[in-house]
Amino acid sequence: MSGDLVQLTVAELLESTASSEALLALNNTHAVELSWLEPDRLRHLVAEAFLAKRIGADEALLLAFDQDADYDSPNFLWFRSRYPRFVYVDRIVVAAAARGRGHARRLYLDLFKQAARAGHDRVVCEVNSDPPNPGSDAFHANLGFVEVGAAAIHGGSKTVRYLSRPLTGESVGAV
Repeated sequence: MSGDLVQLTVAELLESTASSEALLALNNTHAVELSWLEPDRLRHLVAEAFLAKRIGADEALLLAFDQDADYDSPNFLWFRSRYPRFVYVDRIVVAAAARGRGHARRLYLDLFKQAARAGHDRVVCEVNSDPPNPGSDAFHANLGFVEVGAAAIHGGSKTVRYLSRPLTGESVGAV
């Protein structure tokens, strides 16, 4: 159903080629910001995810991992080397036709609640600084994320800012 937050599972991806293809297309349309995915990689990421949710068949997608995930992203590993517990937002994407409906905010608010319920004290992510992503910078600042570091990755072809948002008391649902 369009507009509903739906938990994404590997079983759903295996059973539904259409679902898998729609989510891959959504991700890969934004590969510059997110990184390209192949079907097997998407299944692996969903299997490792702390939270994998979608809205509609292909309106929005969020994949987030906790510190115990089997994941080799340099950004994830940066956080793992610095924090004993966290939830890392690996990718969040909203289709162009679905923007302005609050999907990203709803996915994040749900993630904050799920992470706090699981005993995490922070949600972390990175935002590209080169190539720049000013829309994402503003969105994350509005949600209460603050910069905690920066790095050049992929041989210096991309630079990122590392962000963190505390999950304590009233800050869990506040934005």
